[in-house]
Amino acid sequence: MRRINEYKKLYKVEKAIDLKEIKTTYRNFVKEWHPDKFQDPEKKVEAEEVTKKIIDAYHFLVSIAPETKEKNLEEYTETITNSRVVNYNHKSMLLEVNFADGNTYEYFGVNKKKFTKFINAKSINNFGKRHIFKSFLYRKAKRTVETA
Repeated sequence: MRRINEYKKLYKVEKAIDLKEIKTTYRNFVKEWHPDKFQDPEKKVEAEEVTKKIIDAYHFLVSIAPETKEKNLEEYTETITNSRVVNYNHKSMLLEVNFADGNTYEYFGVNKKKFTKFINAKSINNFGKRHIFKSFLYRKAKRTVETA
C-alpha cells in the first residue's frame, strides 16, 4: 500500500486514477527529467534515477486503474474461476499468486492473518475466490511465456 500511495503522490492523484490525466503527467515528467537534457554528469545520473521511478510509477498506476481492470475483467474472471493456484508468495501486505494458466496477480493489503487463513484453508482456490481475489485491490503482475 505504501508503494501505491507513493506513486499516487508522485503523480498527484488524490482519488480515482484517470488514465488520461496519468498519461499527460507522465509525458510532462519525462520531458522535464529526460537524461539527455542534462550536461552535468551528476544531474544526468539523478535524471536517470528519477526517470526510472517515473516510468515504474506510470506502469504501476496504469495497471491498477479502473479502466485497465475493466478492460481485463473477462480474462481475470476466467483465471480466478477456472485456473488453480500453483504458487504464492506473501511479503509485508502484498500477496503474489501464480495461477496454472501462467498469469500472476498481486493483491494489496493482504495482512498476515488473512494470508495464514489462505494457506491453511482446505482449498486455497475456494478460499481465494471467497475472501481475496474479489476483495482486495489487485493488478496483473506478469504472464509466464509458455514454450513448446
